[in-house]
Amino acid sequence: MHTVRFTDPSGYPRTGELTDDGIDTGDRLYDPDSVTVLPPCEPTKIVCQAGGFMDHREESGFDDLPERPELFLKTPNCVVGHGDAIELPPGRDEIHFEAEFGIVIDQQCRNVPESEAMDVVAGFTCVNDISNRDDQAEERNWVRGKAFDSSLPMGPVMATPDEVPDDARLELRLNGDTKQETTRDMMIFSVAELVAEVTELITLEPGDVIASGTPFGPDSLAEGDVVEVEFEGVGTLENHVTTR
Repeated sequence: MHTVRFTDPSGYPRTGELTDDGIDTGDRLYDPDSVTVLPPCEPTKIVCQAGGFMDHREESGFDDLPERPELFLKTPNCVVGHGDAIELPPGRDEIHFEAEFGIVIDQQCRNVPESEAMDVVAGFTCVNDISNRDDQAEERNWVRGKAFDSSLPMGPVMATPDEVPDDARLELRLNGDTKQETTRDMMIFSVAELVAEVTELITLEPGDVIASGTPFGPDSLAEGDVVEVEFEGVGTLENHVTTR
């Protein structure tokens, strides 16, 4: 199932199932072209993995496998939806795209064992971890580098786990050209391992997101760019780039 959050023509927020016939809310069918798509969930926090794929670790200067996932946080102000603008922060030169997928949490949870991790996963979505390298290089905790406004496009829908293959393909296209490409099974840590590691010390709430980390190839964005993140089984997240 593919769940989509949207505002209807009157501006009222709704949630429905995306079908071949339209968006089905149970009592009405909406034309997808007549609504505004919202981010697929409303996280209280986004826990992101740094270096989730070995090829990106290597291009970042690390040639060893981490003993555990390396984590950082993004905050709700970062989240924008499918079709929204990515606003480049002023006075910065190196703003990079990073194709990822998001693990959407279904229920409040803490200290979830790996064997039960998928029980707390509502589904998956596309994520673009926009990164401000100028400030990231100067900070230990990456607050300015990672948690600036509109730095986490997410969507367009949430797909239930059965819709997403274990080797689902992840791709990023910039102005139509493929810049990043990998598969889910190339992750250093599995989805279940990530959920278990994050929840060991952090309580997750319904709608919270764990971001997978990105593969080889993050690069710069510029005003006027169009960037797409496609995750097999989910769909394609598309955003345009503007300046503030």
